[in-house]
Amino acid sequence: MTSSQCLLLSSLAIILSFSLTQSLKFPSDLEVFHMYSPSSPLRPSNHLSWVDTIIKLQTEDEARLQFLGSLAAGRNKSVASIAWGRNILQSPTYIVKAKFGTPGQSLLLALDTSNDNVWIPCTACVGCGKTGFAPAKSTTYKKVHCGAPQCGQVPGPVCSPDKTCSSNFTYGSSSIVTRVSQDTLKLVTQEPIPKFTFGCIEKTTGGSTPPQGLLGLGRGPLSLPSQTYNLYKSTFSYCLPSFKSTKFSGSLRLGPVGQPPKIKTTPLLKNPRRSSLYYVKMIGIKVAKKVLDIPPTAFAFNPTTGAGTIFDSGTSFTTLVKPAYTALSAEFRRRMGKAKVVSLGGFDTCYTVPITTIPSITFMFNGLNFTLKPDNFLIKSSAGSTTCLAMAAAPDNLNSVLNVIANMQQQNHRVLFDIPNSRLGVAPQMCS
Repeated sequence: MTSSQCLLLSSLAIILSFSLTQSLKFPSDLEVFHMYSPSSPLRPSNHLSWVDTIIKLQTEDEARLQFLGSLAAGRNKSVASIAWGRNILQSPTYIVKAKFGTPGQSLLLALDTSNDNVWIPCTACVGCGKTGFAPAKSTTYKKVHCGAPQCGQVPGPVCSPDKTCSSNFTYGSSSIVTRVSQDTLKLVTQEPIPKFTFGCIEKTTGGSTPPQGLLGLGRGPLSLPSQTYNLYKSTFSYCLPSFKSTKFSGSLRLGPVGQPPKIKTTPLLKNPRRSSLYYVKMIGIKVAKKVLDIPPTAFAFNPTTGAGTIFDSGTSFTTLVKPAYTALSAEFRRRMGKAKVVSLGGFDTCYTVPITTIPSITFMFNGLNFTLKPDNFLIKSSAGSTTCLAMAAAPDNLNSVLNVIANMQQQNHRVLFDIPNSRLGVAPQMCS
């Protein structure tokens, strides 16, 4: 065989390999968009400015952090899972499209890496909105019976008089009743997933349920990764578009095919009290090349108290335990020199003068350094020259021992969750 023939065969092999990879890769990608993006059907009609939107999200993070704190410490499992839904389902951040039933009925689902379940509003729901899933229009819908294993896997299971399984949740003055159900799930272009278990919301009191549902990406038995193991091997990644993006190229990629082959990873840790949370071992923080003087206890993993560090898709802005945030804020302020520090909303390290020299910030994990770009940690007011460090100290509540790496800091990165190999990876990727 001549050298030119060898070269031709090699080129054909590369093309074939690329084509095969692409054909396997793209069908497993779901479009991800931010709820406040211009094309979002959930975008509020009052059209807040981006900075006002970001401040609103920061305020809403408080309820989210309370929820995560209760999960981390294993408190009130039968209450917290849907309690958070009342807050975040009304103010989701990242959304994907899906179809339930036969024929498929289109719904929007909020991504949540810290929830184990899938919940959707149903059209017969008392107290819900006008839209939702209509079980009567699906030829493949069925209720889950009390003796089924799935009934024991939902929080707060209740056996109804007709021997079918319900799940009741309470939160303050609100309560939600769901019917544990099964039907075909199709994630846009994906292969249909028959007999997928989800909660069909039938009644709400003390609050209203919005028209979108919840897509749980945690590690529990009823999460999407667990229920689709045969298809996607409990492996997924996402690339979240920026808050400011007008494009919609963010994606949720299901399965090991098409994931970055050389991505740097860090081991996942498990909290037996709440194994769904994606804990990792943070070992330090750098500002530029300086490793901050932070006591190791700020990053220590403790399943009993819930202390440690998690990656979460539903929190908007990273919160750090006070010793870590205080050190980060102090070093950032030192590098800003004599510029006057002001506050904006829940952010306490802001400036009204232009910031010309921006130091890098790196979160350090075992085996992985996650270096943030300025867009991942600075917000700039469109109505003036105010610029803020978009992170905060953990509040003085159940969550004060938990570091949460939030979705603003993850934007424009491919974040990999490889559950079988117990690892989490991060790689830069422009997806806005």
